[in-house]
Amino acid sequence: MIRPIDIARKLNISTSALRHYESWGLVPPPERKANGYRIYTETHVAYFECIRAMYPGFGMELIRKIMPLLHENKITEALWLVNEAQANLYHERQRAEQVLKALKMSDSDEFLPKKKQAWFTIREVAKVVGVPSSTLRHWEKEGMVIPERDEENGYRKYSRADIRKLLIIRTLRAAVYSLDTVKEMIAEFDNNNIAQAEKIAKDSLLYMDHLITEQLRGMYYLYKLCAKIASDKKAPFLIKKDDKTNSSLYE
Repeated sequence: MIRPIDIARKLNISTSALRHYESWGLVPPPERKANGYRIYTETHVAYFECIRAMYPGFGMELIRKIMPLLHENKITEALWLVNEAQANLYHERQRAEQVLKALKMSDSDEFLPKKKQAWFTIREVAKVVGVPSSTLRHWEKEGMVIPERDEENGYRKYSRADIRKLLIIRTLRAAVYSLDTVKEMIAEFDNNNIAQAEKIAKDSLLYMDHLITEQLRGMYYLYKLCAKIASDKKAPFLIKKDDKTNSSLYE
């Protein structure tokens, strides 16, 4: 048996945080003593360590998705969700680099859609920027990018300049900047204060570089947890290809 206080001290969190993780279904329900005290095991410790290690790089939303899968030994399914999150970060960084390039080449259309049309629909812009149409409408409501309207049907008409600004907004929001900060940055861009806009875009890239290192640490603890779960269940976890027989061997 491992006492909750010992786990809490090891992870530098409160025992109430351990209970919250348990109530959220992030760790398997522990057995109880006759007096009601929880009986935590080494497997619970591995869960708690993994949760704490993954939180900085992946966030609680993903953790709450994958932990129940691990309870059911659906390790591969959980790993694909994590892989998706890592791919999303990669695409976010690409967008950040795209924005920085756009700021350095403010008169260039290189980063914009290949189509040379002057106006784009909200659906086309949503695809380019990588956000739902509802997000574009929300940013419009916040006064960050207000597209023109078609006089005949009232549909939104986004210009190439609008798309450039939306890409910048998308990058800043991905880097967890508040809406007020994003509005300030866009105002700097509109006032041709490109140097300040570039600084914020570069800070976004640095933040994402920090995130990927945090994700690596989280993946290390996820690997340890998966191995522990597989060991407890006496189930295969790692699959290794045998070069001689071309068969799969379980470790």
